[in-house]
Amino acid sequence: EVRAEIETLKKASVAHRASIADLRRQVSALEKELRKVAKGSARQAPAAAGAAGDDADAGGPKRRFSANRLAAHRAKLGLSAAIYGQLVGVSGQTIYHWEQGKARPRAAQLERLATVRELGAREIAERLEAQ
Repeated sequence: EVRAEIETLKKASVAHRASIADLRRQVSALEKELRKVAKGSARQAPAAAGAAGDDADAGGPKRRFSANRLAAHRAKLGLSAAIYGQLVGVSGQTIYHWEQGKARPRAAQLERLATVRELGAREIAERLEAQ
């Protein structure tokens, strides 16, 4: 009689554990979605604020950044991310993150990227030899 009762309790325990695991998965998915939405709204807010304040910045041309173009330029030159990073003044990991879209260069780094893009293959080789 006790064994029968224990069996029903075990079955109930298994069912509860399964439902707890399902609830944890749901919570995890919702937290992930919340982070994604928060990240998207955080990116839109500075972009809107930056668009309003761009007229005040007359310090030079506004530089645009494209992760695909950076990767294509580096591939065209046949350079590793670490070596390309030396030219720009950042680490190879930073170059990789820029190419993957995980990060964006700051304004000063955009200027250095622009100067590297203007260099030819020979000039780049000379700079690398000098370093």
